[in-house]
Amino acid sequence: MHKMTFKTPLAIAIATASLGMSGVASAQMTMEQRFAELEARIEAAEQRADAAERRAEIAEQSQSTAVATESDAEIEERLARVERYADGEEGFSFNVYARSGLLIGEDGKSENAGPYLTPAGGEGGAVGRLGNEPDTYAEAIFNYRMQFDNGAKALYRTMIADGTTSSNDWTGGESDLNVRQVFAEFSDLPSFTGAFENASIWAGKRFDRDNFDIHWLDSDVIFLAGTGGGIYDMQLADNWKSNLSIYGRSFSDYPIVDRENPGLEGDTDNLILTSNNYFGNWQWMVNGMSAADNDERDIDVGQTAADTGFHTMIAYHGDSFFGMGEGSFKAAVLHGQGLGAETKSIGSRGDLTDDATATRLALYGTTYIAPQWRVAPSILAETSEDRYAQGDKYNWAGLNVRLANELTQNFEMQYEAGYQWMDLDPQGYSGRNAVDGGFSKFTIAPTFKPEVGGFWQRPEIRLFTTFSDWDDDLNNYGASSLGNEGFTGGQWTFGVQTEVWF
Repeated sequence: MHKMTFKTPLAIAIATASLGMSGVASAQMTMEQRFAELEARIEAAEQRADAAERRAEIAEQSQSTAVATESDAEIEERLARVERYADGEEGFSFNVYARSGLLIGEDGKSENAGPYLTPAGGEGGAVGRLGNEPDTYAEAIFNYRMQFDNGAKALYRTMIADGTTSSNDWTGGESDLNVRQVFAEFSDLPSFTGAFENASIWAGKRFDRDNFDIHWLDSDVIFLAGTGGGIYDMQLADNWKSNLSIYGRSFSDYPIVDRENPGLEGDTDNLILTSNNYFGNWQWMVNGMSAADNDERDIDVGQTAADTGFHTMIAYHGDSFFGMGEGSFKAAVLHGQGLGAETKSIGSRGDLTDDATATRLALYGTTYIAPQWRVAPSILAETSEDRYAQGDKYNWAGLNVRLANELTQNFEMQYEAGYQWMDLDPQGYSGRNAVDGGFSKFTIAPTFKPEVGGFWQRPEIRLFTTFSDWDDDLNNYGASSLGNEGFTGGQWTFGVQTEVWF
């Protein structure tokens, strides 16, 4: 009988398996033949194992040689690139804003509501949004960032948004799916020096970087958007940064004043030239508008639509709660004439008259009034005249307070109370009637979160109960949710909603 040796665990495993298999497959072979065959198999296995070990040693030596020949600078660059990807300075990133919920009236039917449901809503008069949103709205933002060897950076962004009030899972025939942003922005360009050293340039369709809003009203304080180009962060003096841009917006398919050829329609682009300036916490924004041929628009008998406009805003971005404690606040006064009388969404309305004027006040703040209690009050008000018809007047003002009590790490009670007063005299424009009165709303919303801890902590899931009341006279306006049949007097609504952003 031959003597056998077992060099490696692999050989042992193969010998054991082979012995078992040999006994089953060759029961009639002599023991001598079987052991001879088994020894040959073990030797072949050991040769394969030795070859594998040699290949591993060679690979390890090659890797060590490659690392040894790589310079320290190259290693640092590789590490820096990995860190930039981890920090979001390079590569792909994805951001979201979304809300979706069910709003049911006291009659058990879906309710028609929203922050702009009052007669003043058509002119930008928003009321509190908590427990007052029946829609599903989502924004998906796709970013790709690049950093080049010379230090320059590039950002490419596409934003897709959709909104619907349907409760169905498939709303292809009802939704408003839209690409809202497509632009590229370059920064840290080494050839930019002096006042432009830290500036960035952009072109495409976008929301202006420096828009800001009152979240609890779902209302921007200022919203500048469209297609164009511009430059951010020119350092014109030690305490003076400036942005300069041009945006285009389209006024499409509007009726033309041509009595001999009724039914003719026109379109034009409204060009908006913007200078946005920052002096410490202060902001001064100036906008000029021009929309060629918009004065041919048929807005009302004897009225001429504006083809130019002027708009300005002075704002203060505070880093305390109105100087009384920790928190933040923002205050802004806006004024516009002609096409600039749409004070929030700059240059978006073409049906304003040449004589239109509007002045708006926006104010809000956030703070903790106790360790587990936070509050966010806001005021939004506007006065305007000659907007769409000679002698019309639209005056409104709203006060809203959002209060939250953080009870556990994952649960808080939210409360919202608001009141809006309005005195509107449209002078019969578009069949609307003069109204005068107030709207009030109160909401209680038990809210669940993965983690509480601030005004901007999301996602969250809310249950809510809302009571709304308003003066009956507001039902006669003729162009708001309050005037709809079956939507009069005070009412209760109930629902559930999620809100997400990251």
